[in-house]
Amino acid sequence: MNLFDTDPPKLPGRQPEERGKRPLADRMRPERLEDYIGQEHILGPGKPLRRQIESDEMGSVILWGPPGTGKTTLARIIARATHCEFIPFSAVLSGIKEIKAVMADAERLRRSGRRTILFVDEIHRFNKAQQDAFLPYVESGDIILIGATTENPSFEIISALLSRSRVYALRSLSTEEVAALLKRALPVLGLQAPDDLLEQIAIYSNGDARQAYNTLEAAAAASSGELTAETVQDAISRKVLLYDKGGEEHFNLISALHKSVRSSDPDAALYWLSRMLEAGEDRLYIARRLIRMSIEDISLADPRALEQAVAAMQAVHFLGAPEGDLALAQVAIYLSVAPKSDAAYRAMGAIKQDVERTVAEPTPMNLRNAPTRAMKEWGYGAGYQHAHEVEDAIPDMECLPPSLAGRRWYYPTDRGIEKRIRERLAEIRSKKNRE
Repeated sequence: MNLFDTDPPKLPGRQPEERGKRPLADRMRPERLEDYIGQEHILGPGKPLRRQIESDEMGSVILWGPPGTGKTTLARIIARATHCEFIPFSAVLSGIKEIKAVMADAERLRRSGRRTILFVDEIHRFNKAQQDAFLPYVESGDIILIGATTENPSFEIISALLSRSRVYALRSLSTEEVAALLKRALPVLGLQAPDDLLEQIAIYSNGDARQAYNTLEAAAAASSGELTAETVQDAISRKVLLYDKGGEEHFNLISALHKSVRSSDPDAALYWLSRMLEAGEDRLYIARRLIRMSIEDISLADPRALEQAVAAMQAVHFLGAPEGDLALAQVAIYLSVAPKSDAAYRAMGAIKQDVERTVAEPTPMNLRNAPTRAMKEWGYGAGYQHAHEVEDAIPDMECLPPSLAGRRWYYPTDRGIEKRIRERLAEIRSKKNRE
């Protein structure tokens, strides 16, 4: 694109003779805000982004949302509506050198009274130095930056750039919205299709309009003017699940699994587990997290929970997928219905705080070993009571430093096996205090 053309920017979709040569998803891009489907929470009448566009007061923005929700299309519509030059820029293919070259052109355009929207796809792929390169041009107004990302901006975008941009979160399209987009595409393909098949494609696209268009286009290629259930089924290889093993959705799903187990909801636990398995998550990662749940949320209320979780990890390692997936499902159910206790977890947290806040006193002499004669003479081991040499094997000596003597951190619950532990601990403490 020549930045110094005097005509408005030529956006994809404006050249009829080329429309049939591009993928359906590109051919179907709307060119007006009125034709854009979805994102009513930011584009509906009176909503913030719509007000910015209609009042021509656009500042730099970050469009954050799942794939296929219309981030690129929306950026192009904004450029058209605000009469700005539109420069698409790929974070995958460009570096600081290319950034500076484009910025120099944008600065010259601004001096001639023309504004530039720089659209950066997958902006999260830029490193800190590359993102820093945008700052002076955003601040000076040489460009209006529109960044698109599928990753949480608070994790991936530098704070200096975030503070100069407004973040808009785009949502996955609903089944109805995707079906409406597909219905619009039927005349372009010269195709007829019943609503139930369009709905089936929409469901399997999982809110991703691009994926839905690709599926419809593939099904249309195998059809003779009318879509059939067979051609749709052939075009759908498997449902597209939004998932990035290193991204936010990875952590969202494992969080949902953990909280479902903690809430004693085996059905929800199995659902979130299945989502992760179908998306291709590392089975041993899931096993490790289940082991953590058995320790953090069940603990001594059911000591067998840890045994079950470790056994599941071994089964997954031994069997692999898909056979090992049943072991993960089994332990997810077990952990969900097991009695819950975080007493040990809370005790360790409280102890950690005291360790950080108090003086690290020397180990009491009665708890020290005395392997040499000199150490015995110095008092090492003095006052130690060997448990097996006293009644009930319960000595009454203090095992904490003097400043923490008598301090308690572990308070067992009355659930599961821990109820018996609480009773036993009360018995031990009673005998320790005997005259």
